[in-house]
Amino acid sequence: MVRHEQASDHEAVRDVHTQAFGDGGRVPALVDALRAARTFPAPLSLVAVVAERVVGHVMLSACRLDALPRLVDVLSLSPLGVLPEFQRQGIGTRLVAHALAEADGRGIPLVFLEGSPHYYGKRGFTDATTSGFRPPTLRYPPGAFQVAKLSSYEEWMTGTFVYSDVFWALDCVGLRSDGLEGVAT
Repeated sequence: MVRHEQASDHEAVRDVHTQAFGDGGRVPALVDALRAARTFPAPLSLVAVVAERVVGHVMLSACRLDALPRLVDVLSLSPLGVLPEFQRQGIGTRLVAHALAEADGRGIPLVFLEGSPHYYGKRGFTDATTSGFRPPTLRYPPGAFQVAKLSSYEEWMTGTFVYSDVFWALDCVGLRSDGLEGVAT
């Protein structure tokens, strides 16, 4: 079952990302900071539950597209995590599908992410650079900057994707020289 995250889920969500990413707490810290940020639109946080246990989590948070006519409110899908013992069972796919449906229902035109084109390409995302969008950093590996165009998208909506300050403050964009991927996956 996929549902909206509740305050009582916060510790379980932290555990999901700690186990899924194993990065010393950077992803759970990102989730906490995105929850606390005062943004419009407000973050959308969904959990996957199996037998009353939170086994997966996805978050959509406010970002901007710097289009020539004006700024456009868009969302970033990040992070997406599933407990290791529940991976490869379609839980991440369901979380992504629900997240995109909710974003579309809220009139959001675009959802961006940094992640595997092999994984996300099968879930509604395409290479953003070939669609006329510029990434927020040069540290993305080829194909990792992706976008899902939703029903309120209009052709004039092209430009530079701009992450919220939270991603930059926690250094969660792109690759660093140590080879660790950014967490916007």
